[in-house]
Amino acid sequence: MFLGTHSPRLDDKGRLFLPAKYRDELSGGLVITKGQERCLYVFPVEEFQRLTEALRSAPVTAKAVRDYSRVFFASASDEVPDKQGRVTIPPALRQYAGLSRDCVVIGANTRLEIWDSESWSRYEAEQEQKFSDLSEEVLPGVL
Repeated sequence: MFLGTHSPRLDDKGRLFLPAKYRDELSGGLVITKGQERCLYVFPVEEFQRLTEALRSAPVTAKAVRDYSRVFFASASDEVPDKQGRVTIPPALRQYAGLSRDCVVIGANTRLEIWDSESWSRYEAEQEQKFSDLSEEVLPGVL
């Protein structure tokens, strides 16, 4: 489970230090791909394989499944962090997410998300009230 908010920086080669608390879990490899709201999703290999199986069983006759799968898999990049815990973000993914030097890495349960720091600040500010309003609808009877 991935939790928390971290603020690493991209270096000149497009590498990002993974949060130290997740390096062991991701040391065997990870997959970075496009996420919603112009962020990047980072999955441990095992979780990406689970999603692959779920999408494999979805009906290929459904246009939404085909469209989502094409973008999701075409943009995916498998990476292995270096010994210092850095991972290279491919240029096309950096461009998609608008990543500059300052980034935010958030824990999102089964994945990490990488955001441009300004984009994350805007998103978080827009979502705070919605978060409060939605708790009863998203998790009825739980919270």
